Amino acid sequence: MSVLTYTCIREPEGQASAWLPGQVRTPPFSTAALVETGFLLRRLQQGKKLSMPQSRPMPSIAARCDELRVNDQGRTWRLMYRIDVDAILILAVFAKKTESTPDEIIRTCQKRLKDYDDASRKAKAPRSKRLEDRKR
Repeated sequence: MSVLTYTCIREPEGQASAWLPGQVRTPPFSTAALVETGFLLRRLQQGKKLSMPQSRPMPSIAARCDELRVNDQGRTWRLMYRIDVDAILILAVFAKKTESTPDEIIRTCQKRLKDYDDASRKAKAPRSKRLEDRKR
């Protein structure tokens, strides 16, 4: 993908949530799990720190990355996210089935972060720098 786009949901008095379109799909949450997830994401947007059992750090992915934990009718969902200054990036959502996070999920999150960071840097670069990059 040459240009990374994302949907930004800005809350008054808080950070935005950025969902990478076509990359992160909403799982089949029950209504209760959907409400809980929304409540926890809103707390993050307000700058609140979450800890166990709702969230835990995921340094294996990158700095500022965490795992949101949502229990739902016999399933446990994981939502991987990174807190940036201006947004909370949602990297992956999956059903937890094993003790450790699958390597594929970790690699996917790392790739999405790299793509997002690269696109952000290019968007902030001066126009002349962006034209030089196109010529390469």
